[in-house]
Amino acid sequence: MKRILGCFLMTAIVMTASAQGGTTSPYSQFGLGELSSWGVGQNRGMNGVGIALHNPTQVNTANPASYAHVDSLTMLFDMGFSGSLTHYEENGVKKNAKTGNFEYAVGAFRLIKNVGVTFGIMPMTDIGYEYSTSSYLESAKSTMTSGYSGDGGFHKLFLGAGARVFKNLAVGFNAAYLWGNYNRAIVLSGSSAMNSLGKQYSASVNNYTLDLGLQYDLPIGKEDAVTIGLTYGLGHKLNADAECYLINSNLTTSKADTTTLVVENALELPHTFGAGLAYRHGNSLTVGLDGEMQRWGKLNYPYEEGGTYQLKSGLLKDSYRMAAGVEWVPKFNSPRLYNRIRYRLGVGYATPYYKIGNVDGPKQYSVSAGFGIPIQNQINARSYVNVSAQWVRQEATGLLKENTFRINIGVTFNERWFAKWKVE
Repeated sequence: MKRILGCFLMTAIVMTASAQGGTTSPYSQFGLGELSSWGVGQNRGMNGVGIALHNPTQVNTANPASYAHVDSLTMLFDMGFSGSLTHYEENGVKKNAKTGNFEYAVGAFRLIKNVGVTFGIMPMTDIGYEYSTSSYLESAKSTMTSGYSGDGGFHKLFLGAGARVFKNLAVGFNAAYLWGNYNRAIVLSGSSAMNSLGKQYSASVNNYTLDLGLQYDLPIGKEDAVTIGLTYGLGHKLNADAECYLINSNLTTSKADTTTLVVENALELPHTFGAGLAYRHGNSLTVGLDGEMQRWGKLNYPYEEGGTYQLKSGLLKDSYRMAAGVEWVPKFNSPRLYNRIRYRLGVGYATPYYKIGNVDGPKQYSVSAGFGIPIQNQINARSYVNVSAQWVRQEATGLLKENTFRINIGVTFNERWFAKWKVE
C-alpha cells in the first residue's frame, strides 16, 4: 500500500512540476487554451462519457454525484498518462508532432455510509505551439516574417464528495484550487528592416472552481436500470490581470523600447451545463450519452489593437459537446481473466469556444476504443489497467486541419482497506 500511495504522490508532484506539455496545436493560442478532458480511465475509453455513470470500483470525475457509490470496503487510486501523434495540414504543407504528458492522479474512498470522497489533480487547459509565416512585400522589397509561440495552461487540485440523499438520488460537488499561467508572443520582422516589433501576452491565475452534480436511478427490471445525470459548473471572474508588452527592438544596437498595457480582472470562466443518460444491464453492459454546453459567448476577452489593450466581446462563443459510449464485460464474475475484460467504445462531436477573426474555430470529431484489463495476482484481483486509443479530427473551411491519434494508459488500484478480518 505504501508503494501505491508513494506512486500517487510522485505522480502529483511530477504533474505540478511539469504543469503543461500536452499539446502542440496552434489553436491553443486562442482563449484560455485547448480544453482538457475532465475524465479518467473508464471515461476516456468511452470518449468522455460519464455524467450519468457510476461504478463502485471506478472513479468517475465527470459527475461528483457518482462518488456516493464508491465501494465501502475499498480505497481507489487512479493514475494515467497519454501520448499523442498529431498530423497538421494547411495549403499543401504537412507536419507531424509528438507529445507525452502525465494526465491525472485521483483517489476515492467511502467516508461514511452513503457518502464518498474523491481528491486529485487534473489538467484544465493546455497551451503549447510554435510556428511562423512569411510573405514578400514588393513595396518594401523585403520578406516579412511573423513568429508565433506560446506555452502554459491551467490545472486543478480538487476535493469532492457525493452523497445519497434518497435511495435512488445522489448529489455531489467538486471544489478545486485552480492555478497556472500563459505566455504568448508574436514577433514581426523583415529581411531588410532594422527594427522588429514584438508583442508578448501573459497572465497568471490563482483562484477556484466549483462543480455540482446530480444522479437519479430508475430501476426498470431485476437487473436493468436507467440513470439520469445533471452537472453544473460555476462561472465567475478569476481575479487575474492580463498583461501585454509592446516591444520595439533595434536589431543593430540590440536596444528595445517596451510599452506595458494591463487589463485588470480580465479572465473569466463560463457557466457550464451538462446532462447525461445511461442504461445498465447488471454488471455486463453500460450505454451512456452525454451533452454539455459552456456559455463562453457571454464573456469578454482581452484584445490588443492599435496600442490599446482592453476587453472585447465577440471573440468567444458558446460551445457544445455530444458524446456516446458503451462498455461491455462478457462475464463479470468469471474466474477467467479474459471474461472480465471491460471493452469500451465511444464517439463524440464538439464545437469550438473561440473565433479566429470573424470565423468560428474548427469543429471536433472523435472516436475511441479501449480496454479495462484486470490485474490478476495473489494479492489483488480487483485492480485494472485501462488502455484506450482515440482519434480526433479538427477542421474548418480555410483553416489548419489536425488529425490526432492519442493513447491513454491508466491504472486503477482497488485496495481492500476497510474489511474486518475474522479469526476463528
